[in-house]
Order: sequence, then C-alpha cells, then structure tokens
Amino acid sequence: MEVVDDLLDKRSAIYSSRPRLPMLMELMKYDFIMGLFPFNSRWRQHRTMLQKHFYGPVLTKYHPIEIHETRTFLLRLQESPNHFIKHIHVFVAAIMISLLYGIEVKDEGNPILKAADGALQGFREAGLPGRFLVDLIPWLKYIPSWFPGARFKRLAKKWRAAGRFLVEQPWQVVKQRMEDGTASPCLATEIIETCSDDEQHHRPEEVDIAKSTWAAVYLAAHEIESGIQIFFLAMSMYPEVLKKAQDEIDAQVGNDRLPDFSDRALLPYVNAVIKETLRWQPITPLAAGHMLTQDDVYNGYLIPKDSIVLGNVWSILHDPDMYPDPEIFNPERFLKDGDINPDIRDPTAAAFGFGRRTCPGRFLADECLYILIVSIMAVYNIKSPINNAGDPPLKPEMTSGIISFPSPFKCIIEPRSSSAVSLIQDLSQ
Repeated sequence: MEVVDDLLDKRSAIYSSRPRLPMLMELMKYDFIMGLFPFNSRWRQHRTMLQKHFYGPVLTKYHPIEIHETRTFLLRLQESPNHFIKHIHVFVAAIMISLLYGIEVKDEGNPILKAADGALQGFREAGLPGRFLVDLIPWLKYIPSWFPGARFKRLAKKWRAAGRFLVEQPWQVVKQRMEDGTASPCLATEIIETCSDDEQHHRPEEVDIAKSTWAAVYLAAHEIESGIQIFFLAMSMYPEVLKKAQDEIDAQVGNDRLPDFSDRALLPYVNAVIKETLRWQPITPLAAGHMLTQDDVYNGYLIPKDSIVLGNVWSILHDPDMYPDPEIFNPERFLKDGDINPDIRDPTAAAFGFGRRTCPGRFLADECLYILIVSIMAVYNIKSPINNAGDPPLKPEMTSGIISFPSPFKCIIEPRSSSAVSLIQDLSQ
C-alpha cells in the first residue's frame, strides 16, 4: 500500500490519466464514462458535478428513496427468496433511476432498465483488459464489420446503441413529464430547472455534462450490486457473523421496528460487517489503470510517460500483515473495545480506487450498502444449503471483469422470527 500511496496519491498530478481503450471508448462510444476520461478539463467538469450531488450533507436527501427501495426489497425477498439475485439487481437500478430521473422501477420489465442492462453488459465485457484484440492492436478498428474475425465490430455497434439510449432516453422521458406536469423531483429535473431556456442557450454544456454523468453513475452503481451479493455469500458461509450482528441490532434497535440511518452510530459490529464485505472479496480486484502524463523516477527506477500503473486492490486487502487470515470473513478485525479500530486500514481506502481517481460515488454506495444490509439482518436468516454429502457447498468464487461478482450460488433465506414476519408484512400496507 505504501507504493500505491506514494505514486497514485502523493504524485497524483502525473499519475491520474487513463490508458487508451479503443473498444470501449472509440468503437462503443462509451466516452460518457467519467472514470475512463483522460486527466483533463472535461474530467474536472464532470467530477465537479458529481461532487456537488454525491458528497457530504446532500446525501441525506436520497435517504427516503433508499429506505423505500429497501422496504420494497424486503417484501420481494419474502415473496420469492430464491430470486434474491434478481431482487438485488432491481434494488440498485430502482434507487439510481429514481434519484437520477424520478422514474419508478417496479420490475425488470422497465424499458429503461432493460436498455441499461444492455449498456451494462457492454461495459463489463469491454472493460476487461485484453478482452478484445482491438485494444492491443488499435488499427483493427478500421476493418469492416463483415470481415472474418470482426465480431467485435458487431458487438460494438449493439452496445453503442444501448449506451446512447441510456444517455438520451431517460432525459427525454423527464423533459416530457415536466411538460405534462407529471415529473417527480430528481437530479435531472433539478438540472433542467436550473438551466432555463435562456440559460441553456448560453451553456448547453451543463445539460450535456449531466446527461453523460448520470449515465456513468448508473453503470458504476452496479458495484453496489456486487457488494450485496458478496454479503449474501458471506452470511451463508459464516452464520455466526449474522447471529452476532442480529444480537447487536436487537439490543440497540429492538425488534418492533426496522433500523434506519439514525441507528448507524449504535451498530459498530454491523459497520464492521460492511467493511469486511468490501475487504473479503474486492468488487474491483484490480483497479483501473493509471497512466503517467510525464516521466517519473521512483526508488531509482525510471517510469516512462504513458506507462500504465495498476493498483492491486486484491493484494492490498489480503495483506496478512494488516489483515491476519485474510481469506476468513472476520468483521472483528476492525473492532477494538467494542468500537471501530482506527489503527486498522479502512478497506474503502482501496476498494473505491486511488488518488484523484477515487470513485466520487463511494459515499452513496456506502449508504446504500448500510441501509439494505442492516435491514436484511434485522428480519432474515441466511443459510447455506446442504449438499448430498451433508456439507455446506459454498465457496468464495468470483467472476473476472471490470466489476467482479460472486459466481452463481444458492442460499436459504427465511424470516428469523414471527415478529420479523409481522414487520415485513406491515411494509405492504
């Protein structure tokens, strides 16, 4: 971690650009994703907008949306617990589409969600380094799509259309609803109202920045989806952790209501579970590459301009000197005398990127993870299914990609008590 701090943080002025990505940025035209921008004025404009809307006290205005979608998730989980992966996906999408565009998402049939899923698939596929040969041999982008071996060109065309839909279509829906007087307050309406017709004539770039930024936020938010899946996997494998968290919730919150954001400071063990979820199986095990904008010398070694430096998140969060027995899910590693231990490195220091390219949406992600995880633990038990040999079959296996997800797994999800059943049923009223 020391080298990462020295280079990507302390020398971030020259270590904050991004490498060229021909498939993703040039063929698919996913040049609306701020996290992949070079380190330039355009990147600064987009980041400024993100910090304005996703940092500090402003986050509290999103709490009602997060709580509403959490309660809806708990109901869906009772109705069809075996579909928990689908429910997680809809939960994340519903929060983001609601706060960005004021559009309600009830299920996977929502047209914006379906189109966004196509864009997300392209992002995951093309974001994997070396996935397409054109990233290694950029001139291949000029060959025609009918040429043998040019399937990547046809995929790029499909994903480009999905990406443009994600950027443009939600805004068209919002503008039409504003004209009809049926729009719900959201970040898109806020931007449109701020830029009146006269103002838009003089600064259309602000609306364009917002369009691109909101689409990029939606794609990046699916790191939250991976984190929630990892939580379910961990609770299935470590039931004693879930039991201890439930005991803390019962003692501090009681069992006659669901936890909320005001309870968080009273729940150090729950907070430790969230930290360990981010550490145990990193969502982005290898952070996006940082490209140097000028030559540098470190410990006697020349690092030439345009070199790509990768922060190994997996290695940092599995350092046995900082996290003994790193393969074990153990939230207590973050606790001392019943509170969070400040001497143990917070995994968010690596899990959300480094230096000036740290994810600006990390605080929103943290709040979404907290309210859903604490609510699930308050009312549900999660257990591993038993295989024919009588042994729990689960293992922490992850997929490869720009965002890593647990490999498909099953678990048993049941209300933990009669009072939990009542709390869940009350949500439907």
